[in-house]
Amino acid sequence: MRTDIFARLDREPEPPKIEVPRMTRTRLALFGGTSAFYLAIVVAVLLSTWLVTLDWKIMLFRPYQQWPELHAFLDYYVVLGQRGPTAVMVAAWLGWRSWRQHTLRPLLTLGAALLLLNTTVGAVKIGLGRLGPHYATQIGSAELFAGGDIFPSGHTANAVVTWGILAYLATTPRARRYLSALSAVVALGVGLTTVYLGTHWLSDVLLGWAAGLLILLALPWCEPLIARAEALILSLRDRLREQLRARRRLVPSLPVATGGPRPVLHPRRPPAAEEPVREIIGSRTGRPAAGRGDGRLAPPLTASRAHAVRSERTPVTPAGSRRPSHSRPLTGG
Repeated sequence: MRTDIFARLDREPEPPKIEVPRMTRTRLALFGGTSAFYLAIVVAVLLSTWLVTLDWKIMLFRPYQQWPELHAFLDYYVVLGQRGPTAVMVAAWLGWRSWRQHTLRPLLTLGAALLLLNTTVGAVKIGLGRLGPHYATQIGSAELFAGGDIFPSGHTANAVVTWGILAYLATTPRARRYLSALSAVVALGVGLTTVYLGTHWLSDVLLGWAAGLLILLALPWCEPLIARAEALILSLRDRLREQLRARRRLVPSLPVATGGPRPVLHPRRPPAAEEPVREIIGSRTGRPAAGRGDGRLAPPLTASRAHAVRSERTPVTPAGSRRPSHSRPLTGG
């Protein structure tokens, strides 16, 4: 039995018993408070309140010009909020966990969270159509319904969901606390980085944090659907395995030479369909060749054997002389 640290990387012999998060009263209270905060941000931007004024003040302050030495680092740090790279990294980790724990729940949960993220955040982006700071046209305006797609911040919401899903799927309370703190720091940094780079308003970031947190809080409602999807996928996998095993039993395995032609299997004909026994010309007894006990015909005579056997039939000689008859000339006496 392995006792080193690499033993924890081996596949577990059976699926572990992991407690699935439930929609508790605390989670419901957090969901309700976050929903109220979400609506308050949307209303504040629609009415062009003090929040929009703060957006313009930060935009005109231009943080990327005040602290240019941070620009190179934050250009790379903001990648932690991009959907493509983060989804690939987290999916690779959760895929290994799915293999190790004999369950598809981590991958299915990530898929459900990303689906909710794309549909909800994308719908609000397209519906409100807000322009970003670099494309603003009128100072003090909320820049809504102008064909934009930055409200709420997709980078911020994606950072909250992608890194928060690791804490949601943690197997121990201690790991859940540490991962929750780490994902919160990463999501907070990604949101503020977009404000520093001037790609988002501050209100975009606030709404992105709320949108991502709502998705994480609503995931327990998706757990029954995830369980049914996992059971369906596993049943289809088992059925496919049985079909492949059945096909392997029907097809015999024949040795094939490397680079040579593959053997072609022909169906064996029943004995009733075999050809009738034929008489072999030139046999000693004159009798037809008897078939073998296994239903196959006797092998034909080879050329040397056929010449060695004499025929018992007497050759027919034509009657009379073989010479042609010549008429003799008549001589006188």
